[in-house]
Amino acid sequence: MIDALSWLFGHIGLGFYHFFYAVTHPGLWLDWSNKESLLRFVYYGGSTEFFFVLFDIFLVLTVAGVVFRRFMWGMVRVLEGFANIVGRAAAWAGLIMVGQQIIIIFLQSIFRLGEITMSPFGIGFAHSVTWYGEGLKFWNAIVVGLCVSYAFVQGSHVRVDLIYSGVSHRAKKAIDMFGSLFFMIPFATLAWMYSWYFLWRHLITPKVSASDKLELMLRKSKIVKWNVERTGFSPDGFDAYFLFKILILSFIALVFLHGIAFFYRSLLEFLEGEEAQDKYLDRDTLGAGEEAYEGTH
Repeated sequence: MIDALSWLFGHIGLGFYHFFYAVTHPGLWLDWSNKESLLRFVYYGGSTEFFFVLFDIFLVLTVAGVVFRRFMWGMVRVLEGFANIVGRAAAWAGLIMVGQQIIIIFLQSIFRLGEITMSPFGIGFAHSVTWYGEGLKFWNAIVVGLCVSYAFVQGSHVRVDLIYSGVSHRAKKAIDMFGSLFFMIPFATLAWMYSWYFLWRHLITPKVSASDKLELMLRKSKIVKWNVERTGFSPDGFDAYFLFKILILSFIALVFLHGIAFFYRSLLEFLEGEEAQDKYLDRDTLGAGEEAYEGTH
């Protein structure tokens, strides 16, 4: 027990050191012309050190927010506003997906075309119908991956309620805080650590893994080179599947950030009572008289 506490507090203290060292020495991990910097970036991006840097930032912001509640409300508004901006922009991918599907069906079924050429802004590119068909998955992935926290802010996720509706306001907020701290954030943390290396194994060679130590990473830097995955499910199919892996990380980052925003909102609504319920919450609406069509709003 003593060893575990010593390890925990030791890493919390080192987190502050690693944060200031990374900020004051950006060339050690951002100068990707230097292969050692690239591998250092890969290593720390999914490391315990990176987790405790984020944990320390969370602790500092939480303490500051409890002391200055306006500051915490400001963080909630910024994080929820960011989720809304990203989600509202990404939602247009659904329209693109529908339009692309109509074009594919129209040109393939009526004109029997095997290849489609597009020239937006005078820049032409041609791909097979199979490429465009498989590319529909990418637009769908954008909607799923980048609208996740937006849907949470809007109250659009399906929830199974066994006891929540029957408890008091502060009990609800305590449940929300517990859920964000022990479900949302831990899930996002573990998923990030696995998905980080899953991405980089398809971007560079030799392959890297979570078990690699920094010393081994730096030795690999002598032979590392870019090897971006360009293999599709079919020979002439969509060939940018590394973008899906980037979307996985984006999805996880949005869940992590909104887990923090949800914890802060729940904490503030717990401290300030029912009058703070949904304070500053920016939800979309269809206007007066259209409430019946607004789903869970």
